[in-house]
Amino acid sequence: MDLKKIIDKKDEAAKYMHEEITYIIKNFGKRDPGSKGEKQACEYMAETLKKDCGCDRIQIESFKENPGSFFGWIYFTITFALIAIPLFFFFPLASFLLILAGLIIMFLQFGMYKKVVDKFFPEKTGTNVTAIKSCKGEVKRRILFNGHPDACWEWPVNYRFGGIAFEAHAVICFLGALYYLVLSLYKVIKYGISFEVFNDTSSGLFKAALIGLVFVPFMFGLYKMWNKKRVVDGANDNLSGCYMGIAILKELQDEGIEFENTEIGVIISGSEEAGLRGSMAWCEAHKGEFDDVPTFIYSYDTIHDPKYLMANYRDLNATVKTDKDVSDLFMEAAKELDINCLKGFVPPLGGATDSAAFAQAGFRATGITGLNHALEDYYHTRRDTYDNMNLEGLAGCYAVSVKVLEMFDNGAKQ
Repeated sequence: MDLKKIIDKKDEAAKYMHEEITYIIKNFGKRDPGSKGEKQACEYMAETLKKDCGCDRIQIESFKENPGSFFGWIYFTITFALIAIPLFFFFPLASFLLILAGLIIMFLQFGMYKKVVDKFFPEKTGTNVTAIKSCKGEVKRRILFNGHPDACWEWPVNYRFGGIAFEAHAVICFLGALYYLVLSLYKVIKYGISFEVFNDTSSGLFKAALIGLVFVPFMFGLYKMWNKKRVVDGANDNLSGCYMGIAILKELQDEGIEFENTEIGVIISGSEEAGLRGSMAWCEAHKGEFDDVPTFIYSYDTIHDPKYLMANYRDLNATVKTDKDVSDLFMEAAKELDINCLKGFVPPLGGATDSAAFAQAGFRATGITGLNHALEDYYHTRRDTYDNMNLEGLAGCYAVSVKVLEMFDNGAKQ
């Protein structure tokens, strides 16, 4: 299949995406994970995929989640650390164990997206959409385009001071906890388990503990890492990702193009900002369903600056390996069109795209991003609006994605 005609419509497609994203933001409620606004957006996109994109199989599925838990680790980790600091002076073993427990919770809940403290937070209902456009003949291959419709709670430090300050704040708190963890362990090893007040003010260990108090204000500040009362618009992160696949299917439908043996679909996976909860639920619900033929999944997240269009070969804070063939195909398609595309990964403290959940579940997937992983000022802030989108970035990613479809339909990487 030759899709040059569809690729050449990249500017029209970018304009369509921008118009639709603007409509959703203006007409539906805020889309925090598990919210009514997230559900409304999913239902609207499902209807668009059916009416305007030719999808003949539409599934709207719900799943249970506890969205507050994703940043809720803070209440455990920081509280444990703050209690552990005075405990250091008379019960160092308890201090050590509290800090260790807090760091483990942080690593598993925020670093690995595990469900460690979920049950301590209110349950809500998230929404997923799966839309498939059948091919004319026998299905020999399948490609699915994915994005998440939900938006994040604002990160005040990033909004006011920028990404460097935001990340530095988190790192300082981590170092503070680690500092007292080491001091507590050292004290246990040197003096043993003791319930006596440690009041040898002349010792280096006592002075080191007092110096460590400089971390305490930063720890208290981390309680305000997220603003639960303000949900950002999420135009770039991540309605841009949702509409990448929708725009491709719409242009194909408008041109009357049907594939003989390639099935095309869109997955709208909710509540990514709550720790990939929607894509995890989707993988559970659709386990084994798409094993019949080679199936590639492209997860798009924050498609903005064309300078940073990237195929991510590792995801989830660089801990999860994505599918090399799926990633390579995107890189090769970009090269064919002479569109800049970086080969990279989602770094530590960079979070994840939904491709991590798909990859962990055994699907062949990769994450495509279009932002500087050194946090931009619009990332998870009120600046992520429909009038702060980059049509050039949308058009370039769209063009490469259509080229991927063309090459995949012609048998590449299978």
